[in-house]
Amino acid sequence: MPYTEKQVQELKERSRKIRGEIIEMLCLANSGHPGGSLSSADIVTALYFAKLRYNPQKPFWPDRDRFHMSKGHCCPAWYAALAEAGFFPKEELKDLRKLGALLQGHPDRTIPGVEAASGSLGQGLSVSLGIALAGKLDKKDYRVYCLIGDGESQEGNIWEAAMAAAHYKCDNLCAILDQNGLQIDGKVSDVMNIEPVADKWTAFGWHTIEIDGNNMEEILSALDKAETIKNKPTMIVAHTVKGKGVSFMENVCSFHGCAPTKEEAQKALKELGCD
Repeated sequence: MPYTEKQVQELKERSRKIRGEIIEMLCLANSGHPGGSLSSADIVTALYFAKLRYNPQKPFWPDRDRFHMSKGHCCPAWYAALAEAGFFPKEELKDLRKLGALLQGHPDRTIPGVEAASGSLGQGLSVSLGIALAGKLDKKDYRVYCLIGDGESQEGNIWEAAMAAAHYKCDNLCAILDQNGLQIDGKVSDVMNIEPVADKWTAFGWHTIEIDGNNMEEILSALDKAETIKNKPTMIVAHTVKGKGVSFMENVCSFHGCAPTKEEAQKALKELGCD
């Protein structure tokens, strides 16, 4: 569907706020993963505020669209979006990773809006495929979206799911690869190169779209295109910047799983215009 300039600007503004919330909650927790959370913020924003069909008052409404974050360590972006969408009070964000709190370092089904636990990398696409197949069998028209990481794409389970999804012609399944180029041990290309990744997904029978994953207009266009594809799943290869939006975190591997200090958080929030 076409989006007005005002709608796109509103989405960009939401994404900026979500980035600020990511920084604040990780700083308070003194733990977590800022790099991938920031790189995926635009994608998660586009999904929750332009694409997904849901009811926050009824998180398990049968006709809802489903979203699954396979790279569960990047859940701060997801939590911020869920809170912004009204699934739970924003005050919960302040208690991230605290003992007994609703929001832990990896998502689980105690959290409203979370379909399945995640964090064991490589498994999420299989989970999403199962949900998509269930929709087909139940003759439901919901769509399933799964966000995976490029480091995670070194896992064999990802490619088993890729093969099966194409075999069963799951055109209600759309996967999004947050390709920020870095993982905990360094560059993805150095640890275990996955290129040419777009060609691989195409060879596995998926409709493949490559975009700038930090460009809201391109994200929206790709998601719209995915809805028109029949008889095969869609992979959106989203080229992103790890730590996007915070200059001293961008493309810095050490911020994969290192929370900002109070001083770093203040600097980051100022850059984001959230101070």
